[in-house]
Amino acid sequence: MLDIFSDFDEYIEIDYTYNDNNVFRLHYKATVIILFGFTVLLGCSQYFGDPIDCIHGEDVPENVMKSYCWIHSTFTLPDAYDKRVGIDVPHPGIDKHTPGENKRYHAYYQWVIFLLFFQALLFYVPRYIWEAVDDGKIKSLTQDVGPGVLQPDDRAECRMLLVDYLKSHIGDHNEYLLIFTLLEMYNFLNVVGQIYIMDLLFGREFTTFGIDVLRFTNMDQENRTDPMIKVFPRMTKCTFHSFGFSGDVQKHDALCILPINVLNEKLYVFLWFWFVVLAALSAGMLVFRFVTILWPAARTYVLKQKCDFVDMTDLNFVMKHIKVGDWFVLHLLTKNVDFFYFKEVIHDFANELKEDAKLNRKGSLEDYKALP
Repeated sequence: MLDIFSDFDEYIEIDYTYNDNNVFRLHYKATVIILFGFTVLLGCSQYFGDPIDCIHGEDVPENVMKSYCWIHSTFTLPDAYDKRVGIDVPHPGIDKHTPGENKRYHAYYQWVIFLLFFQALLFYVPRYIWEAVDDGKIKSLTQDVGPGVLQPDDRAECRMLLVDYLKSHIGDHNEYLLIFTLLEMYNFLNVVGQIYIMDLLFGREFTTFGIDVLRFTNMDQENRTDPMIKVFPRMTKCTFHSFGFSGDVQKHDALCILPINVLNEKLYVFLWFWFVVLAALSAGMLVFRFVTILWPAARTYVLKQKCDFVDMTDLNFVMKHIKVGDWFVLHLLTKNVDFFYFKEVIHDFANELKEDAKLNRKGSLEDYKALP
């Protein structure tokens, strides 16, 4: 799966054959592009910029202190966030540390780009599986049937081939729908799970991060504490120990500026809102999926809404003789063919089913008369 970004241009181009839905595409396409873009942006800032600068005494070389604090992480003091900046403390979360006082270490900035890349892979997994399961099914069923592509006789021939496929595979698509439903459930659990995991990594501050930011923007400027500073502090502390000339252990405190967190906080504010909206849309899509699976009338209604021109007599007859998986294939067809073509498909499909029903009744009657 590591080669999924080998041809990024091909990945982001518009695919005119749809074998899923808009919410599904938000997961594997829009979200993956966003996360991958953030990975590149933060990677450039981290490895080609200046992600950390430390202020300290002259006893420790600057490059040594800077490298040490970057590798071993920095910390803030949670009790110092409520103190007055410029009076009690020099910066939010920065104060003199006393033994036993709680510290909050910040080491995420070292591996956040790897986390974002891994998140992108998790969002792409359903697409990878679904492409293998679909194996070009919908594309082959709808290929070259767009308006103006084929002559009427050729379109009629393609339509009859499609109807023959639908009739001969009635009841064979339930597993097809089941796998897609499981992947939709994965999408929902994945985005909710990623919100929870980031909440753990960011000190139980991420689940309400976006709400806290909105609340912060509406507060009085003189009586507010920026919630983004708690999660992504711009100023932190670092303690370095060394040996003095007499062999005793010496303690060196440094103030470290983290310019990279100015970028981190903006990106994760966006991700918070994006993930929340994505989770809500995914939940709504799951409700839609279960309603259409459990309620046959809802399936008929959905197809009718997709194609107002379809004859309801034909549609109702077709819906009585097919399974829920077959309906799912018809639903995907409506995304890839024009209304008039779909109306003709339903009409021909209904006629084929009626002919089969007549033959079955005739055969049953003849078998009945032949009984001794």
